[in-house]
Formats: sequence, structure tokens, C-alpha cells
Amino acid sequence: MTISRRSTTSLQIQARESNHFPETESSLPNLPRSSTTSLLDNVLSYLGPHNPFPKAVSKDDTVWLLDNTAYRNHITGTWEAEFVTAVWETETGKRVPEIVGDIVGRIGSDGDRGEDEIVEERLRPFFDGSELRLGPSGREGISSDIRVLVDGKDGEVVTWKAKVPEGAEGELEMRTVYAEPEGWGVISDIDDSIKITQTSSPTGILRSTFLSKPLPIEGMPEFYKHIQSLITPKSAMVAPWFYLSASPYTLYSFLNDFRREYYPQGTMILRDANFLNLSGLLETLTVGTQEYKVDRMEKIHKWLPKRKMICVGDSTQSDPEAYGEMYRKDPTWIKLILIRKVTDIAAIGIADKNEPERFEKAFTGVPKSIWRVFESPKEYFTGLESISRCLEVCMYRIIWYTARLTISGNLVYVTGTSYTWQRADLSEMITGGTAVDLFSGAFLLQARASF
Repeated sequence: MTISRRSTTSLQIQARESNHFPETESSLPNLPRSSTTSLLDNVLSYLGPHNPFPKAVSKDDTVWLLDNTAYRNHITGTWEAEFVTAVWETETGKRVPEIVGDIVGRIGSDGDRGEDEIVEERLRPFFDGSELRLGPSGREGISSDIRVLVDGKDGEVVTWKAKVPEGAEGELEMRTVYAEPEGWGVISDIDDSIKITQTSSPTGILRSTFLSKPLPIEGMPEFYKHIQSLITPKSAMVAPWFYLSASPYTLYSFLNDFRREYYPQGTMILRDANFLNLSGLLETLTVGTQEYKVDRMEKIHKWLPKRKMICVGDSTQSDPEAYGEMYRKDPTWIKLILIRKVTDIAAIGIADKNEPERFEKAFTGVPKSIWRVFESPKEYFTGLESISRCLEVCMYRIIWYTARLTISGNLVYVTGTSYTWQRADLSEMITGGTAVDLFSGAFLLQARASF
């Protein structure tokens, strides 16, 4: 089934025009480029991994190693992972204070001490991307290599350290989560799904990106902790989580610090971007997000095609359309889609994005038992058991062939005279007929067991 992306694009265009994005973007300052980069270096950077003369990391560079997920090669069965790294040159040009002052002036400084320092720290990676040494980098200073790994166990977390010249700073440690082909996993958006943004204006986005302290959506850390407890086998440390955002890689350190404080270990997948000015940031966050997210989910699908995925997003951008499109590509892969309906912002166009018709269209061809729209995770704490029932029912497999399972709407009907539910760490006998409401967790017919 093919669904047009035209309606999503029109929503994006309408929101950008209503919130005056083009006017703001045209007035944003250009970013300084390093005076130490030669013309040859500049030309060769377009070759990315084919660059025959990569530069070495220096003591003045900032180095980031990005957390990742290891998977088994589908042909050889060996463990491998995509290692993504970035190196940023230190920019000390005269224009840095000027640009920092421009941003602080736009976002409405509160006059607090240290605001300029916060803005400068978050702006630093935008000033100049340079070379990278796992493999030569491209224009963004980002490089990725697929590397074969030693054997590991499902859910094991391995820490790696960067070997760099003394004086180099940054994210010098990374963590790899090993994920066997089968099991559960989570794909989660970030802004307004798990992190408070609450703005769709360009000035508001600049403020939340460069100055505001990142805070979690109320109840979401507890909700994710609960999901983690449900989908992680007892023998594993963690299940695979993927944080998929339209933010550029230049915000990795900022976002990963936030993730580390509130949410489960996982791989953060961000957008490639090479900015000549800060308008590129606003465009990255608001244009073409559906296509970008589907493309990255297809990559995750290639790594872990047999995993059962839970997708979490929100209504402010194109998460419903992206998840709906990905479900239609492989209906066996995504088992649950949760969309947070964002109502706590006064934004032009948000009402249209929250219309029931929008969700119905986005999830054309997706069973209603798969997707659910909510306003607050608090609903799920009478509610959290509702999700847990859904996940737990899906985690079981029926061993005795005499059992029969039928799904109708939100109900799972199990019929048979005697059969076994089995999980890796649990085996229960159930007799009689049982119907389980996936979202309330209520047993509609009596059963002699508890999940």
C-alpha cells in the first residue's frame, strides 16, 4: 500500500509559514569556518570515506564517540556494529562572541550569569567540523564504519575509550549494546516525546536548543523504565533502544547528556547536516522529517529485522506518518505505536496536527490494536499495566497446538481445553477460555493464572 506524503509536507509548509520561519532563517548569522583548513582539505572532505589523506586528530580537537548497537551479520552470524565518530576543531575566531551575542539577543536572555557560556558551549560544534579517524569524514565532520566485534551476550553493554592525543576533549567513551536477532526493541523520538520543547516558533526552538535546561516530559522516564523492565530478559542488562531525532549530530553531546540522566541506554540516531548558517538548523528540524526517519528506521530494520519494535513519538512533527509508513513496509516488525498528542503549547497549526482525521490517515492500513494516541503518560499508570498486559501477552508463545488465539480489536481471545503459555523464565498452565483486553489488562473470562 502506498500513501502519499503530500499532506504531511503541506502541514510542515503551513506551520513554517505561519510561524515565520523563512524570515527568521534569512536573518540568522553565517557560521565561521576554520582558517586552518587548507583548500585541499576542504576539497577532499567531499570524498568522505574515500579521502586518501585524512588528517590526524590533534590535542586541540574535540572528539565524540557515539553510543551504538551491535547486531549479528545476517550472512556470517558474526557480531558487528556501526561506529560513528566526530571531530570538531576548536574555533577561536573573533566572530564567535558576535554570534553568541546574536543568539542570546534573539532568544530573550533573562540576564542570568553564565547564559553566554551556555549558548557558546552548545554552539561550538556548529562552528567547524573537521576530520575523523575511524574512517575519513565528510563535510559534517561525521564518519561511520562498520566494524566486526568479538562475541558478546544479548543485552551486554561494552564500554570503549578513545585513544587520542593528550589535551583532546569530548565524548571519549562510548557504549555498545549487544542485541541478538530476536526479542524486543524501542524506537523513540526525542523533542516533545520525551524532552520538553513546547514550542513550534523559530525563536522558541533556538532557545530550547541553545539555552534552556533540557527537562523530561512528566512521567515519561518512569514509563520508559517500566517498558524497559518488561522487554529486557532477566539474563540481559538492557534491551536495544534507538533515539531517532531530526536534530543534527552537532547536538549529540547535549542530547546524550539529557538521555543519560533520564532514559535507558541506547543508540542516538541524528541527522547529517553541514551548516553555513544557523538557518540550516531550523530547516533540519522542520523539513523532510518523515523521509529522514523512515530512511533511518529502514537501517535499523536491516540490522534487526526479527525484533519486535515499540515506536514512541508525538504529534508536533511527522512521527505518526513515519511510523505508519514503516509499519506498512513490514507489518510483522512494529508491534506497538504510541503517539503523544501535544496539547500543552499554544502553537499555530497544532490543532490541525491533533485532529483525529490526521491520525486515521497516517495509520491507514495499520490495525487499531497497534497504534494509540495519548496526552499524558499518567493515563497509563492506571494504565501502565495496560501496556504491560499488551507486551506480556505478545511475549508469550503457545506451546500446545490445541490452543487457538484470535485477535479482534483490542481483545485477544484464547480458546482450548488445556495449553501452556511459555516464556524464557516462566511457564504457566491455563485452562478454559480467556479474553484479555490489551489496553485495560482486564480478564473478560475467568482464567486460572496471572500474567
